[in-house]
Amino acid sequence: MATKVYETIELELQDGSVIVVKPLNLKTLRAVMKQWSEASKAETEDDFLEVLIKCTSIAMTQLAPEKEKTVEEDLDLQTMYKILEIAADIRLNNPNLIAANQELPGRN
Repeated sequence: MATKVYETIELELQDGSVIVVKPLNLKTLRAVMKQWSEASKAETEDDFLEVLIKCTSIAMTQLAPEKEKTVEEDLDLQTMYKILEIAADIRLNNPNLIAANQELPGRN
């Protein structure tokens, strides 16, 4: 019997459809990580959100290809965070990171 070493979850999208989220294959993960590298260059929240949307769209090419073009209509921010966490191991909702970010100079 094989041992599963990754997490798989089902997520309900805004339109009521359900997708299965699991880690991406290496080819798709590489494309997501290439796009993710642009996050450090984001100057505004809108720029950062655009990177998140592009990363999620790339992930959706494997997870639910029919949803690839409708990410902005079908997902909310928390669902995008969860997809990127499971599929690409990008953790954006970590309370420790949020607290550390708030302590940076110039942040309120």
